[in-house]
Amino acid sequence: MIWTTEISPLIKEFELRNSPIIVRVNKFNEDSAKEFSNQIAQAHNTGQTVIPVVIDSYGGQVYSLMSMISAIKHSELPIATIVEGKAMSCGAILFSFGEQGLRFMDPDATLMIHDVSSMAWGKVEELKGGAAEADRLNNIVYTMMARNCGKKDDYFLKEVHKRGHADWFLNATQAKKKGLANQLRVPKLHFKVSVDIDLE
Repeated sequence: MIWTTEISPLIKEFELRNSPIIVRVNKFNEDSAKEFSNQIAQAHNTGQTVIPVVIDSYGGQVYSLMSMISAIKHSELPIATIVEGKAMSCGAILFSFGEQGLRFMDPDATLMIHDVSSMAWGKVEELKGGAAEADRLNNIVYTMMARNCGKKDDYFLKEVHKRGHADWFLNATQAKKKGLANQLRVPKLHFKVSVDIDLE
């Protein structure tokens, strides 16, 4: 990250009250979803024109992912998603919610896409209910991902299913070919800060 500052030479130290926010995503749970939403909201008060979301995650809870997606949908600023290392499961889906043209992926990073896991346990009817909910969520997330990438609604659903529902790993080049990644690089983030001081 490169900080470029314009400040009076009379001032040696200053406090930047509204520092630009970079949102980092490693986990998908209730706490991380709340923190994500808070950071997206706070970024609107910093003066920045885009919100970078850096993803390096093995995935997590799909309901927490849905909360994060809601925060992105309500953002008035464009979201740039950046994969460093890995974006698996929920991480891959969140990656697709970056603004078109602003989905960056390190050339050595990996995406992994797979079906939603059912956390149901107990009696047969409870297992059936859990399976039905997992199937519903599957259709939702695959459809959203497809639309984000300009594909037919069932594109990613079919891609995973024809692989026998196994985990689908994509390198950066493959992710770009599938319309997930736009640029195979990690962008340099420049924040320019101007401070005006009235000495009268």
